[in-house]
Amino acid sequence: MKVLVVGSGGREHALVDAILRDKGTQVYCAPGNAGISRQAECVNIKSDDISSLLRFAKSEGIDLTVVGPEQPLAAGIVDVFESRGRKIFGPRKLAARLETSKAFAKEFMKRWKIPTSDFMTFTIKQTDELRRYLEDAKYPLVLKADGLAAGKGVSIVGSRSEAEAELEKFFVKKVFGESGERIVVEEFMTGTEASVFAITDGEDYVVLPPAQDHKRVGDNDLGKNTGGMGAFAPTPFVSPGDMEKVKSQVIERVIEGTRAEGYAFRGCLYCGLMLTEEGPKVVEFNARFGDPETQAVLQLIDSSVLGLLQTAADRKIGSYKLTLNGAAAVCVIAASQGYPDHYEKGKEIIGLDDNLPGTKIFHSGSVIKEGKTLTDGGRVLGITGVDKGGEIKRASELAYSRAQKLHFDGMFFRHDIGNKAINFELKKGPNR
Repeated sequence: MKVLVVGSGGREHALVDAILRDKGTQVYCAPGNAGISRQAECVNIKSDDISSLLRFAKSEGIDLTVVGPEQPLAAGIVDVFESRGRKIFGPRKLAARLETSKAFAKEFMKRWKIPTSDFMTFTIKQTDELRRYLEDAKYPLVLKADGLAAGKGVSIVGSRSEAEAELEKFFVKKVFGESGERIVVEEFMTGTEASVFAITDGEDYVVLPPAQDHKRVGDNDLGKNTGGMGAFAPTPFVSPGDMEKVKSQVIERVIEGTRAEGYAFRGCLYCGLMLTEEGPKVVEFNARFGDPETQAVLQLIDSSVLGLLQTAADRKIGSYKLTLNGAAAVCVIAASQGYPDHYEKGKEIIGLDDNLPGTKIFHSGSVIKEGKTLTDGGRVLGITGVDKGGEIKRASELAYSRAQKLHFDGMFFRHDIGNKAINFELKKGPNR
């Protein structure tokens, strides 16, 4: 079977790695990266060049295309491929609006009674109205760019002055471009965050083990928002009761709602959650696998990941049986100095061949030049530790031991990925 994975990051590397567990599978990746090129054939086509991707899929006889990043989904790659009779995993453009427009997603949740925070939406033409709203608002508040912003278009403000400063970034400096010309203002939710992936064919679904991402750049969740500095799975904070509520109040309502409104969601529904005192509430939806959660979650699956994606694309996911291996995984992101702001590229990565059992390295931003593997992004590597016994603590130790064997100029990473779960398990004690 021939599979084309679209994208160039750590999520795509993890997907390639998991798909290749099925023997006899030939995997291509467009455009891929240095790490992916060690396992699959990289194709020099950008992930948003839909016409070239389609031509390649036709010429090579690709049996299934798997879309990793959000940009091609927003541009309608699934609509184009399906209209040409090509099998593809991912939601169509209208369904992908659950990610590509925060305002659309919030209104959808309101219509279908999906638990989320209270909100208001303002456009750049409503700046005066927004300023009046901020005068009497209860702080803290969350300001979100309506469109795609690489996971960085979110600001938490604790006062009116902070809100005004952020407003200038959105509407005056336009740091998020057109994506920030509409703002969603939300109440601030407190609780524990979690990420849940639901793989759906538009009618039925399979839920993968819950994970927890770490968005802030610094230890103890300090500093600026990033695309994600690490993740662990499974998270002990999502109880069986919480998961049942996520299924019935979130996932099933999304499936029902998108079908009823004429754009059935098919693919990976990423549910970014806050576990509040009132129960799980949706922080955001994504229309694809999360990064870096995918690097951890896929390590927990014993059954065929390719089979999961294929049955979803075939609209037969009800025939798929998910089996887990009982493992725990921790992914630590090694980033370039200056990320998430300005950073330099082209630094040689040392230590990639120093293997350590129980670990995997997924490349997020790398390139090969003149035989050397160089940095080519803000997030560079996803160092993942896997403990078959299901201990987050051991998986974390493995990931950090492997991280110590790696080096590139300016490399940094958080030192506390997994600590929340480790401390939680310690508090519960040995008789949990």
